[in-house]
Amino acid sequence: MSEITLPSVTTAKGDLWVFGYGSLMWRPGFDFEERVPARLVGEHRALCVYSFVHRGTSEKPGLVLGLDRGGACRGIAFRVAEKNRTEVVAYLRAREQVTSVYREVMRSVWLQNDARQRVSALTYVVDRGHAQYAGRLSLAEQHRHVIQGHGQSGANRDYVTATVKAIEAEGFRDRQLHQLALMLHGDAHSLHAPAAVEDRENR
Repeated sequence: MSEITLPSVTTAKGDLWVFGYGSLMWRPGFDFEERVPARLVGEHRALCVYSFVHRGTSEKPGLVLGLDRGGACRGIAFRVAEKNRTEVVAYLRAREQVTSVYREVMRSVWLQNDARQRVSALTYVVDRGHAQYAGRLSLAEQHRHVIQGHGQSGANRDYVTATVKAIEAEGFRDRQLHQLALMLHGDAHSLHAPAAVEDRENR
C-alpha cells in the first residue's frame, strides 16, 4: 500500500501544529516552540492498530494507538517553527508511516490554554482499510496482544504504561487504557523479581 500523505504540509507557510495522542505525548522526538494541551473532536484514541514493527512483529503483533471514528480525544498540540516544518514532517512520516497504516490529515484542534483558540494540526488517523486495522477489540484481546508484543521500539506493555502516565500528567484519564494498565500492573507483580525491577524502572 502506498504511503498516504499531504503534499502541501511541507510547502505551506507559517508554523506547523502537530497533534499527539499516544507516544508523541511523551516522546515527540522533534524540536518545537510550544506544547499545549488540546482537544480534537470527531475521532477518539483507541488501541486499534496491530503493530508489526515498533511494538510487535507480524508473527506476534502488538497493539498501538490510532485515532478512530467518533467521539473526541484529548492530547497535546506541538507548535513547530516554520524553518523546521520540512524536517519534522519527514521525521513523522518515517516514524508513523513505516507500514502506511495511518492517514496523514489536518484536523481542527482546540487549544486548552488561556486563548482557547482553534488551530489546524497535522495528525495521524487510522486507515480502516489497512490490514493492520484491528477494529474494536475486547479488553482481554488487547491484553493478550500487549503482553506478547515486542518490537524495534521495545515492549508493548511499556508503550501502554508510558502513555497512561502521560495522560495522567495532563490531569485526565482514559478509561479503557487505565483498565488495561491495571491488568498489566497485576501481571508485573505476579512475575516476581525480574518484572518487579522493570516495574520500578517505569515509575
